[in-house]
Amino acid sequence: QVQLVESGGGLVQAGDPLVLSCTTSGPTFNDHTIGWFRRVPGNDREFLVAVTWITGVPAHANSVTGRFTISRDNAKNTVYLHMNSLVPADTAVYYCAARDGQVLSSDYRQYDVWGQGTQVTVSL
Repeated sequence: QVQLVESGGGLVQAGDPLVLSCTTSGPTFNDHTIGWFRRVPGNDREFLVAVTWITGVPAHANSVTGRFTISRDNAKNTVYLHMNSLVPADTAVYYCAARDGQVLSSDYRQYDVWGQGTQVTVSL
């Protein structure tokens, strides 16, 4: 089964950039789509970006287009979430998730493997 480990979270100031990493492992991880989501207490997981592992096709939520991008390094088995111009409203726990196949989706319920999450806090 695919396993995911996020890293790179922390405390940053408004306007700063931050890059989160999602390292994948498992026997068939290359036939998955990887997505990034975030969650604040009391809310559902919010879709941010996703990428198909083999073809590298990305998708972005309208709310983060122009600020957040996704990239992958096949050699390192790692997917990155690049965040720019962070604001306090971006404070959340950030998760990467995987779903079978090369199919982009913004629905968190279609992702069946999740990392443990990494906290991002943006201060004024």
